[in-house]
Amino acid sequence: MKVLLNVTEVYRIDTEEDVQAAIEAEKENAAEKGYILKGYSSKMKEKKSKGEIIDVGYEVTFKKEFNTFWEA
Repeated sequence: MKVLLNVTEVYRIDTEEDVQAAIEAEKENAAEKGYILKGYSSKMKEKKSKGEIIDVGYEVTFKKEFNTFWEA
C-alpha cells in the first residue's frame, strides 16, 4: 500500500501582495482539502545585470502534511 504523507510546494510569485493572498488561501484550503499546513516561507529574490536590478520575484514554499506515518 502506498500513502501520501507530505508535500513541499515551491512557487514564484510576482508581488508581496500576491504572496500574502497565496498564504491566506492555503490556510483556508487546508481544512477543506484535508491537509495540515505545517509551514510556509517566502524569500524575495532579485535578478541583477551590470549591478542594476532587472527583475524581482518571491519564492514561496508551502509544507503540507496529509497523513502521519502511523496514521497511514
